[in-house]
Formats: sequence, structure tokens, C-alpha cells
Amino acid sequence: MKQIRQGSHSVHQLQVHLVWITKYRYQVLTGEVQTRCRDLIRQTCNALDIQILKGVVSKDHIHLHISYPPSLSISDIVKRLKGRSAKILLQEYPELKRRYWGGHLWGIGYGAWTGPPVRYRKYNR
Repeated sequence: MKQIRQGSHSVHQLQVHLVWITKYRYQVLTGEVQTRCRDLIRQTCNALDIQILKGVVSKDHIHLHISYPPSLSISDIVKRLKGRSAKILLQEYPELKRRYWGGHLWGIGYGAWTGPPVRYRKYNR
């Protein structure tokens, strides 16, 4: 899926695969919470000019393959996605607020992979 994106002064094709988990790996992203989380991630990506190429909201983690503009860093993207979704989900679902009484829905950190898979070659000398 080669898609070149253009800005006013740039041409780019920046893609990253992001993964993050719920705190303590609790399986809380089910049913209505899962659907609402997906909608919140879509809204945030639309607001930031991020295209979701593939994405999955599992019971205890999120996978996103996105294309993003060069004006955003990967850490800023994750901060906005995790921050907005956690804030709204904790406000709207009292059962999440009770479970995560400290106000932290997502685990610390994230995984990010760019480019094709790395393959190592053996060189004959």
C-alpha cells in the first residue's frame, strides 16, 4: 500500500505500527467500551490528519497502523491518542473509573515499528 501524501511544502510517506496496553493488562475493552474507544481513536486521528491504515481494539491492547504528517512526532501522536481516549472513557464509564481509581487507563509506554521487517543476511568472506 504505497500512498504518497503531500503537504504545502512536503511530500511524505510516513507510517508506523503502534501498540499499547491497558494498565495491568486488564481485559476491559469489550462491548460498548471497545466501540467507544475505537470511535475516540478515529476522531483524534481525523483531527490530527492521521490516516488509519489498519487498526484493532482488542480486549487488553490496541494495534494501529497509521500514516501521519511530518509535523507530528510519534511520541506526540501516542500521547494524544492515549490521553484523550483515557480521559473520556474514564468519564463516561463508571466501572472503568472504579477499576482505575488512580485515573490511569493505559499502561506506561508503547511499541512503535516503522518500515519493512528487518532481515539479516549472512555474508560469505
